[in-house]
Amino acid sequence: MTGSGTVERIFIAPEAEAKMEEQTDVEAVAGQGLRGDRYFSEIETGTFVEWEPDEERHDGYDLTLIEQEAVTAIEREAGIELVPGEHRRNIETRDVALNHLVGQRFRVGDVICRGDRLCEPCNHLQRITQDGVLQALTHRGGLRADILEDGMIRPGDVIEPLE
Repeated sequence: MTGSGTVERIFIAPEAEAKMEEQTDVEAVAGQGLRGDRYFSEIETGTFVEWEPDEERHDGYDLTLIEQEAVTAIEREAGIELVPGEHRRNIETRDVALNHLVGQRFRVGDVICRGDRLCEPCNHLQRITQDGVLQALTHRGGLRADILEDGMIRPGDVIEPLE
């Protein structure tokens, strides 16, 4: 994988536990998330909303990304096949090492983001998919990021570090 890559697919879910819906584009709003997604600040019905409505929004909830290569690897290595969007991440990427973007500013198309932390898999993901997905995606479950500057994200957009 190189320092830059591309957006392969985009997914949002309108509410907690709803099926992820593939998008042809999505509006990214700084400090709020992806318009229409369960974690967007005006919706906030995601399974892991950990703050009260009058409390400041926590970091790392605006955007989640996962490497398409990781999805392919768990199928090859563990026989775990995830249908598109079943990983519950917003952006599926190609050719970018997401773990290296923790603490870094990066661009997705014309949207500026900051990697907050790894998006490790959780028991909820395993409950709604299959046994073994938790272990298979450990340390390769993707990246949680904050959106710093608004814009649109589309498949084919370049993802590149800014620092």
